[in-house]
Amino acid sequence: MTREELTGEQETDLALRISNLNVYYGESHILRNVDMSIPSGEMVCLIGRNGVGKTTLLKTIMGLLKSRTGNIFFADKPIAQLTPDRRAKLGIGYVPQGRDIIPRVSVEDNLLLGLEARPQGRKRNDKIPQEIFDLFPVLKTMLSRMGGDLSGGQQQQLAIARALMGKPRLLVLDEPTEGIQPSIILEIEAAVKRIIEATGISVLLVEQHLHFVRQADKYYAMQKGGIVASGSTEELSQEVIQKFLAV
Repeated sequence: MTREELTGEQETDLALRISNLNVYYGESHILRNVDMSIPSGEMVCLIGRNGVGKTTLLKTIMGLLKSRTGNIFFADKPIAQLTPDRRAKLGIGYVPQGRDIIPRVSVEDNLLLGLEARPQGRKRNDKIPQEIFDLFPVLKTMLSRMGGDLSGGQQQQLAIARALMGKPRLLVLDEPTEGIQPSIILEIEAAVKRIIEATGISVLLVEQHLHFVRQADKYYAMQKGGIVASGSTEELSQEVIQKFLAV
């Protein structure tokens, strides 16, 4: 099946489908009737100003927050009642905002921790595959360094690489370029594109950096906890950019 045919209309072609999702913090209504679909093998970008619910949506997808109503389907299977670790073992990799690198653990051990997300878990003789170093060459030279000693850009590469160690079918990234110098942003963009091309996995990306947003196949725009616009990033208008990305 061609990429053009992956329109989201056929559920079997979807990596993730969200329907009528509502999430509350106490009695505060945060996510409002969210509908979203991520076709297999594509990158979808979620945009919107700070505080509109983007991170809340990602945490709900991962099971870190519970929805009050609505459905989440991964590979056409309902996952809304599953724990975060079960969702990870099904094949959803997550890189949260802030990266969550373990600072006093080596780069190598940070990476090996990612093996816990595989269905069979981590085995004694498991090693870091060469594909990880092909994507992020700098990590190979830093295996013995503590995670906290890396720069922000290097930590972000480590966080993405650690998520990939679990062999996910969907990679969820929360603002991976936040606080990172422009040259490293381009490296991360290129690595994410190579990951999709090489593995066929899907990516859900929360991002404010316009150049990275345009690498996605499709965008969704959030405002006040709801999806208010969506479409192909090729047709992303200046009006939408100003409304949802401009600071």
